Amino acid sequence: MNELKIREPEVATRDSLLNRTMHNIREAWREVADWHGGLLSTASNPNLPEKDADALKSKMRDCLEARGGEVSARARAANLGRIYLALNAKGRKRFLRILATEFDIDRDAMDKAVSELQQVVDNVEERNKAERVLRQILQPPRGRLLAQLNALPEGFHFLVDLRAELLEWRNDDQELASLERDLLSLLVSWFDVGFLELRRITWNSPASLLEKMIVYEAVHPIKSWDDLKNRLSADRRCFAFFHPRMPNEPLILVQVALVNGISDNIHTLLDETAPVLEPNEADTAIFYSISNAHEGLSGISFGNFLIKRVVDELIAEFRNLKTFATLSPIPGFRSWLDTKFSQQQGKAIETELLLPVERKALATAIGINEPASLKALLQLTDWRQNADLTKALKQPLQRLCALYLAKEKRESGTAYDRVAHFHLSNGARIERLNWLADISKKGIDQSSGMMVNYLYKLDDIENNHEAYRGEGEVTTSSAIKSLLKMKS
Repeated sequence: MNELKIREPEVATRDSLLNRTMHNIREAWREVADWHGGLLSTASNPNLPEKDADALKSKMRDCLEARGGEVSARARAANLGRIYLALNAKGRKRFLRILATEFDIDRDAMDKAVSELQQVVDNVEERNKAERVLRQILQPPRGRLLAQLNALPEGFHFLVDLRAELLEWRNDDQELASLERDLLSLLVSWFDVGFLELRRITWNSPASLLEKMIVYEAVHPIKSWDDLKNRLSADRRCFAFFHPRMPNEPLILVQVALVNGISDNIHTLLDETAPVLEPNEADTAIFYSISNAHEGLSGISFGNFLIKRVVDELIAEFRNLKTFATLSPIPGFRSWLDTKFSQQQGKAIETELLLPVERKALATAIGINEPASLKALLQLTDWRQNADLTKALKQPLQRLCALYLAKEKRESGTAYDRVAHFHLSNGARIERLNWLADISKKGIDQSSGMMVNYLYKLDDIENNHEAYRGEGEVTTSSAIKSLLKMKS
C-alpha cells in the first residue's frame, strides 16, 4: 500500500463501497446484456413508473420462458439485472414487489393439486405422480429467475446485496417478506462453508481490503489508519473468510489480541500507545471483534466454522497459547432491562429486580433515606462520575446481567442475547463479567459499560455445544454461578 494512501484522512463509507460494487456489477454485465427493447425509460425515471410495469413483467416472463440458447438466457437475465441497478430505492422496491406478487406460486393450481393428491391416497403410483406435481407447483417461478441472476458474473454478490435491501423492507410488507425467505433458502443452498477460504489480513494486504476492514468493522469502530495499524501489529491477528463467488469481499472478520491472561477492558486492549507484546510470549488469545461484513448473508451460519479454523491457525503458529477467550459486548442487556422496567409501573418492579441490600446501598450512595430507583439512576448521564454510586451499581447490574445472559431465553429455547447465543452455540462457557470494560457511548447504552468473557476450553467445547443445542443448557463459570445465587 503506498504511503499517500495510508495518509489519507478519509476512508470509504459502507455506502460508497456499495456504490462501487454496483458499478463493478454493471460493468461485468455490460458485455452480457442485450439492451434491444429494454426499459430505456429507467435511465430518465428511476422510480419505475406504472407505465413501465407491464414491460418489466414481460421481461421477467421472457427470462422464465428460456427461449433460445444459454447465451440468450444470460443476456436476458443480465438485462433484467441492469434494469434493477438503474432504479432508485423506490423503483427497486416496486421491482421486487412485482417479482414477489406476479411470480409467486399459483395458489389455484396448488389447491387443485392438493385436492387431487387427497383423492389418490390408496394408489401408490398415482400418489407419487400427484406429489411430484404438487412439489413443482410449490416452487415459485421467481426462484428460477433469481437462480438465473445468480449464474451471472458477480450474480451471487448482487443477490446478497439485494437481500440486504429486502431485510429493510420486509417488516411492513408480507409479499417482500416471503420473497426474502425464498432468497435466503436459495443462498443457503448455494452456500457451502467447505468452499470458504480463510485468509489472514495484515498491514501489507491490498489497500482496498484494508479499506473494507475499516468499513465492515461493526463491534469497535476503527477510527483511523493508525488505529487500524495498531490492530494489525505483531501481537494482533485478523482473519477473514472469503467465498469463491465473492473472491474480493470478506464475508466475516475476526480480530484477535495475543496477551497474557484474559483481558477485562476493551480500551486497554485497543490502546495505541501500549507496548507491543512479543507474540511468542503470549499465553492467551482474545477474540475481541467478530463482524459480519454483509447483512445479506445474515441467517447463514458459518461463524462457528471460522472460530475453529482461527484457533487451529493460532495453535499452529504459537505453541505457548493455552487459553482462548473473547472480550464480547452485551448488546441486548439495557434494552432487556428497560423492557423489565416498562412491564410494571412504580416500585413493584424495582422490588422484584433488586435485592434489599442493593436498594439500601444505592440509597446510601446518593444520600437519601427512601429506596432508590435503579431505572432513575441509570437515566442519569453522569452516574459514572459519582464514585459511590458507581460502586453501588456494580453488584445489582452484574447480577442482573448474569441472569440475562444465562437464564433469559427466546421462545426457541436459545439465549436471548444474540452474541451469547453465537458463542454458546459454538461450545463456549460464560466465564466472567467485566465492570466498566467499555465506557464508550455505545457500551454504556447497550450494557451500562459491561463486557463478558466467553471461554473456549478446547476439551469441553463439544460437550458444551451439545448441552446447549440439545437441552438449552448454558455452561457458566463458578463466578457467574455465584452471581446467579445471590439472594440477600
